[in-house]
Amino acid sequence: MNNGRSLNLIFGIIPSIVASCSGTPDKPITNTPNIIFVLVDDMGYGDLSCYGQTAFKTPSLDRMTAEGIRLNNFYCGSTVSAPSRASLLTGLHTGHTSVRGNAPAQVISDEELTLAKVMKHAGYETGCIGKWGIGHPPPPDDPLRKGFDYFYGYINMWHAHNLYPEFLYKNGEKVFLNNKLRTVGGKNPWAEIPEGTGVSEIKNDYAHFLFDQEALAFIERNKNKKFFLYLAYNVPHANNEKKPDGMEVPDYYEFAGKDWPDQEKGFAAMIRNIDNSMGMIFVKLKELNLDEKTLVIFCSDNGPHQEGGHKAEYFNSNGKWKGIKRDLYEGGIRTPFIARWPGVIKPNTSSEHLAAFWDVLPTFCDLTGQKQPEETDGISFFPVLTGQKQIKIHDYLYWEFYELGGKQAILSGDWKAIKLNVRESNEEQIFELYNLKVDPEETINVADRNPEIVEKFNKLFNSARVEFQTIPLFSKDEKMTETPF
Repeated sequence: MNNGRSLNLIFGIIPSIVASCSGTPDKPITNTPNIIFVLVDDMGYGDLSCYGQTAFKTPSLDRMTAEGIRLNNFYCGSTVSAPSRASLLTGLHTGHTSVRGNAPAQVISDEELTLAKVMKHAGYETGCIGKWGIGHPPPPDDPLRKGFDYFYGYINMWHAHNLYPEFLYKNGEKVFLNNKLRTVGGKNPWAEIPEGTGVSEIKNDYAHFLFDQEALAFIERNKNKKFFLYLAYNVPHANNEKKPDGMEVPDYYEFAGKDWPDQEKGFAAMIRNIDNSMGMIFVKLKELNLDEKTLVIFCSDNGPHQEGGHKAEYFNSNGKWKGIKRDLYEGGIRTPFIARWPGVIKPNTSSEHLAAFWDVLPTFCDLTGQKQPEETDGISFFPVLTGQKQIKIHDYLYWEFYELGGKQAILSGDWKAIKLNVRESNEEQIFELYNLKVDPEETINVADRNPEIVEKFNKLFNSARVEFQTIPLFSKDEKMTETPF
């Protein structure tokens, strides 16, 4: 696979990347923490009560916010899952990543630098639990190839849409669960189940709860080591976007009596379960005397979905922002971002610092005392977490998304530029320009009034990226089947 750079460049650069992140620390780090990075799937900026949600509460995450820092201008790697996660793990934006969408024929190469490799080099035990879903089709041991010592969960992104899976993967091996599904004249697409004569369901193993157990066990067995846990829950993603009843949960809990559609009860229950999971993690850290030794980060992979019967506007999941998942408007790419590290991060603080997923890798290099890689689009925001005043800032943030006609977006200062229909030969290309300082909801397109700014952005739209040879963004002739996922 070619990610837009020549193979010679890939294999020539990667060793220098590893070397640059493997030198002696620039400064002594005497208090390197354990790190738990929690990523949820398709949760919006407004889905937490600490970010304005009023229909239900998220007390554990509210407390995490009160005891840590909240970053108000943090952006996902992309507007859908796979490229967003690729950006997070590689420190590259979607103009440079080797996974830029959910369609097949895109994977991270084994030679690429990842967060897990950075942490392993720093002496950490590395684990990934939950949804992998980076590229398609990844091999069963893909997380291990990318630097994780331990993996438990879904490998394929489509498999992760099943909340009661027949099986999961553990270190590259398939592990069958207690869930069985028999239907008339058909088979479970995820396992070889004999055809049934009627319809019956036996569902015991809800994946989210299994990931809770695995996460707590990982922390327990590594309590005497430095560890990095990437905990990627696959909720509140719909269990099957093509079904109207896709917000599947074991119970509606306190929402059962609400005058809400069942899908919205299910969505609220998913957020409740996420919040409970965070509470269990903090309890475990305190039990093991790891609380002040552990940095915990929480965020989402992209904006809120509107699938499985759930409507994003029902709970105002995107807050005040325009757009949802698959949009490059603010609602599609902003994420709540909370970090907590007692004794290091000042409690009950917030920051307007502009940062994105590709900043996480250089940040982890910074906090573990390793040199940052030369080939990264990111800038460390570690100084923001620790309250330092000297902070480097981005000239711009860049996104591209080749589905739905092809889209690009750039955020620079107060200005946000969006191009639509960049791949469509039979559609007029649209250029939108917004001043987020005066129009944060992106309601007034001022492109016609600012031709000089439009010209500068058009140059950036070309220079900020390298063409993706697998599925070129600017190919007018190539046909690509857009995925509904």
